[in-house]
Amino acid sequence: MSGVNVCVCSTLTIPGILDLNCNNVLLIFVDDLRHLDDENLNLYNIKKMAAKGVYFKNSYAQQALCAPSRNSILTGRRPDALRLYDFYSYWRHDTGNFTTLPQLLKENGYKTYSVGKVFHPGASSNYSDDYPYSWTQLPFHPPSEIYKDAPVCKDNVTEQLQRNLICPVNVDEQPGKSLPDLESLNYAINLLKENRNEKFFLAVGFHKPHIPLKFPKRYLEKVPLENVRPPNYPNIPKKMPLVALHPWNDVRKRHDIMKLNISFPLGIMPPEWTIKIRQNYYAASVYIDDLIGQLMAYVNKSNTIVILTSDHGWSLGENGQWAKYSNFDVALKVPLIFQIPGVVPKVINTPVELIDIFPTLAELTGINGIPKCRNTRDKSKMCFEGKSLTPLIAGRYENGFALSQYPRPSIKPQRNSDSPRLKNIKIMGYSVRTPRYRYTQWISFNSSSFTRNWDNIYGIELYDHLFDPDESNNLYNNTKYRNQKHRLYKLLKEQVDN
Repeated sequence: MSGVNVCVCSTLTIPGILDLNCNNVLLIFVDDLRHLDDENLNLYNIKKMAAKGVYFKNSYAQQALCAPSRNSILTGRRPDALRLYDFYSYWRHDTGNFTTLPQLLKENGYKTYSVGKVFHPGASSNYSDDYPYSWTQLPFHPPSEIYKDAPVCKDNVTEQLQRNLICPVNVDEQPGKSLPDLESLNYAINLLKENRNEKFFLAVGFHKPHIPLKFPKRYLEKVPLENVRPPNYPNIPKKMPLVALHPWNDVRKRHDIMKLNISFPLGIMPPEWTIKIRQNYYAASVYIDDLIGQLMAYVNKSNTIVILTSDHGWSLGENGQWAKYSNFDVALKVPLIFQIPGVVPKVINTPVELIDIFPTLAELTGINGIPKCRNTRDKSKMCFEGKSLTPLIAGRYENGFALSQYPRPSIKPQRNSDSPRLKNIKIMGYSVRTPRYRYTQWISFNSSSFTRNWDNIYGIELYDHLFDPDESNNLYNNTKYRNQKHRLYKLLKEQVDN
């Protein structure tokens, strides 16, 4: 690759950090995992990784939807650069032949492997998980994945099998007598055993706690119902603009939730069901945490960089919202952990972005000379839009911020407001998160020309996390915040229009 130095297995020095030997890399994706500040999220293994690694406590996805987020992470470019806000376009065909992170490592001597859900399967990765560009061998998808939405949840009254949201199961009774994440774990462990003498990049994507909340039922015992707390603000705040909200249709269409007859589009989940859903989400997360602990037992921690993150978060009834599909902290904030051989543990509070993983890992593996993209319209095959996190890892302070966005087809929530197709997008909500504030502006967006009009405004939000970590009090009309509003608007517009 022109202008890029190939990493060789000798000592690599990164100023202020350490001397590294060329390392193997394990990237762990957890699907729809919330931030670790949630006191109900008792994840022993993931929190142990955070305690022993570099834990970015304020890390944010670029869009709270699987395909756009994963493609942004793996290409180092924002959704606006990829022109992907839904599931139905492939950047190499429709936007530019951009190099991915696994492709970069593959071209620099790594064996690259994909297990489970890494790229989002389907059109957004060319129905191939971007093989053979990104991967040395055909990506592995667990055989039981074909049953991920099958009616396997027993109704408590009729014993009929349904497509429920809440679905703890006996594994032996499942089709294939297994679950996708169990099969992915076994496959990944075998790869680790087989590649002890190879320089590898292994990406492992676990499906849960993505809905349906289907997991071995024994994990419910680890999350007693009486210990599960409700959200602080279960209702929709009065000052929240309608365009910021969504009707969480993927939750509503599950058979058990359909029976509740919750009014569309802004009905509230009954309190007893709020607690049950939260319990099962936490139990599904504990299940994945257990599998991650088993996987980590096979990792050679002396020569392997381990990164753990999620594609985005998940609302659990906060402000009347469920699922992802928004610009709220609960939908965007995710764990980001780097375990790097020889690096002392630390917690970093500076806001960072998931697109920062690309340049950080390139630097940690000694792949130099990759330029920063000039702007979101840069069609260069090899550039990145994020920033390397190695200065933060080395202990240098930076006053960072994180950008995110979400599309809408209309101001009022509709059937397609959760994840509108490109042709239906009329509004884009751009959001910036600083250490203290979140500022979001919903503006007109042309999905044919990919242009925006900042003067055509559908809603504005300002939240002060010093007093309102739940983002339940929109302060945009509060005159005390006049200066902050102007500063944050200027920062957001400059970064988006760059």
